[in-house]
Amino acid sequence: MPDSHDLDQGAADALGDRLALWLEQLALADQLAAAGLPTFDRDDAGRAHWHDTSGEPLSDERLSELETLLRSVGDDPTHAVPVELVRLRRESALRATLLAGGWVDYAEVGRRRGVSENAARFALHKAAERRAVLLLQHDGGTLVPAFQLDDEGQVREELLTVLEPLLAAKVDPWRVWTWLTSPAALLGGAVPHEAARDPEELPLVQRAAVALAERSRT
Repeated sequence: MPDSHDLDQGAADALGDRLALWLEQLALADQLAAAGLPTFDRDDAGRAHWHDTSGEPLSDERLSELETLLRSVGDDPTHAVPVELVRLRRESALRATLLAGGWVDYAEVGRRRGVSENAARFALHKAAERRAVLLLQHDGGTLVPAFQLDDEGQVREELLTVLEPLLAAKVDPWRVWTWLTSPAALLGGAVPHEAARDPEELPLVQRAAVALAERSRT
């Protein structure tokens, strides 16, 4: 007859497997590390083994706490969805889309402007200090989102007053890039950087940018 420890361990293993399967079915397992949460891997038998952020095995108590945390949104824990992990998954997908050809480097800006790469780098960083261009750091390099540039490699004039409040409020650059290139509710579903090309729509885009900047400050 199994002792109580065996029964307790069996329950813990079942919880770990159930929690792992739930997250896999929601396609959220890959977001655990990004959220600073414990992660799991599966052995050859398919059993989930949970680890804390240091790589150590997760205790049964911590595993139970993790399930409570992940199921804490909504009135019915059975059907709860870990909202933070969903948000991270969405941001990860959007970031991958943005990175897939939506940016240029210093050399390309220099080519468009007819100047050297070093001259382009210097000019862009000076413009960034004036909050007149959006730059992002990624994998040790600097990305220049392409939507903001014209054919000559200059920042589109109509976007200067849109970028300024967002950059002044220190809104996360990835969020700025995403917002400016995605349909915005405050603009009736229009894409901000595209709507800004219309002189009649530009004031609406400016106000929406200010509103986003103010929300980011709170």
